[in-house]
Amino acid sequence: MSKSISNNKLTLPNHVAIIMDGNNRWTKKHRLKGFIGHEKGIEAIQNTIESAINYNIKYLTLFIFSSENWSRPKNEVTFLMTLLRKYLDEKINELLKQNISIKMIGERRKIPKDILIKINECENLTKRKKGLNLILALNYGSRNEIVSTFNKLLNKYKKKKIKITEKDIAKNLYTKTIPDPDLLIRTSGEKRISNFLLWQLAYTEFVFLDVLWPDFKKRNFTYAINQYTKRKRRYGSR
Repeated sequence: MSKSISNNKLTLPNHVAIIMDGNNRWTKKHRLKGFIGHEKGIEAIQNTIESAINYNIKYLTLFIFSSENWSRPKNEVTFLMTLLRKYLDEKINELLKQNISIKMIGERRKIPKDILIKINECENLTKRKKGLNLILALNYGSRNEIVSTFNKLLNKYKKKKIKITEKDIAKNLYTKTIPDPDLLIRTSGEKRISNFLLWQLAYTEFVFLDVLWPDFKKRNFTYAINQYTKRKRRYGSR
């Protein structure tokens, strides 16, 4: 993997988004039972947060739980919700010390009430922090987000003859206060975006890694950043 990159010499991404894939395959690969891969994935989250801070990344969005994940076996969903509770309980003080601001994007319905309370507390406690903006995509589905956005705009403009613009849509997405990602990382070797930030990823650079999420280390983050620095972003121009 690549060596550490000097923050001063190259243009680094302002916003990195990650599809954290491969927890269950990690469990099977190691011939373990249950959902140990999900637990190991927490360590990878911590590695990623520390790496993002090291590179002065301002926004880090993690795809924690998709709106489609509710269709997984009930015991797996229950385990994931329990793991999320534990993470919010045990890590909040550490995140506060690191000057991290926490924000959730996604549909808040269906999420257990006690978890929503914890998330609201985390958002309120960290809203004035000026370091890394950690965005948790929870019960998130991009098509649902876009449908929700259009419904908001239709209600707003139904009595007015106003043409809806890209700016109108952007201002009503879950991510309305967050810049679009510069870099998307997906682990596990899969090469798709799985209904994640479909609108926001229009001009994002993609890096797909053949590493399962629980094995994601700081050197993997550095590799992805290195790949990004080699790209020339044209935004549709020559």
